[in-house]
Amino acid sequence: MSLFSLIAVFLIEQLQPLSYRRVVVAPLSGWADFIESRCNAGEYRHGVIAWCLAVLLPVGLVAVLYALLYSLNPLLAWAFNVVVLYLTMGFRQFSHHYTEIQLALRQEDLPRARALLAEWLGRSVSELGSEDIARLSIEQALLASHRHVFAVLLWFVLLPGPCGAVLYRMSAVIAERWHNRNVTEHNVFFTFSCQVFGIIDWLPLRATAAIFAIVGDFEDAVYCWRTQADQWPERDQGIVLASGAGALGVQLGMPVLDDGLVTDRAALGTGDPADVDFMQSAVGLVWRATVMWIVLLFLLGLASLAG
Repeated sequence: MSLFSLIAVFLIEQLQPLSYRRVVVAPLSGWADFIESRCNAGEYRHGVIAWCLAVLLPVGLVAVLYALLYSLNPLLAWAFNVVVLYLTMGFRQFSHHYTEIQLALRQEDLPRARALLAEWLGRSVSELGSEDIARLSIEQALLASHRHVFAVLLWFVLLPGPCGAVLYRMSAVIAERWHNRNVTEHNVFFTFSCQVFGIIDWLPLRATAAIFAIVGDFEDAVYCWRTQADQWPERDQGIVLASGAGALGVQLGMPVLDDGLVTDRAALGTGDPADVDFMQSAVGLVWRATVMWIVLLFLLGLASLAG
């Protein structure tokens, strides 16, 4: 059922791309703000209670609904899986920006490439050159493929029905929302959501990095993962980026000019400087990783039938 759900979601997404920010992020952010407004008394334990209400309560409701649909008809449960996966994952969350940036760089239209990247990142990149744009685009694509495809898939497999997909997506959105609030307010209420998301994302991060290594340059990917991931400011992201850079044989990270200031970033990878050709190579890496996930799901399905 998992494999057929995944294939159905990929097909539907190609026919009808989802407006992720409007349909998913906006409602979940509103839900996070509602829970925070009712529970935030500035203490850590209140943050624990709020996270349980914001995340575990919807996951429990999804589990009950899935069980009810399955008891009525397994096809209804399968359709529910497809709907939930469609809302919680997808290539189109990032592929549109990436493809348009790649096309602009091939046409040597640097102003358009900058504008597209600025829209994607949500900040100005008016001083970046083509190499910087390609490098940042590859980094964002690798991270987005993890957040919107591979991590969701892993939790979808680990928990029954669509519960894992809902758990990951809601945890990710709420952790990001409350982290942004914590940056300005320095309130321990928001701490738990980031801590628990770090636990939830621990295994998926390493699974994504491992698959990048398997479908890319294995030796360089493992070397970069072991020696460079810790140098990245956010080590969890560094695991995916270092492995992806080694798998592609491209240089990622490194300082960039950001709003007139040089942002110091660690160097990742051991290969050549990023360019538009490496952007195409990154697309191939992500698709090979996706095919590997499909094969794994197929083998799990066979094992389940044999059992």
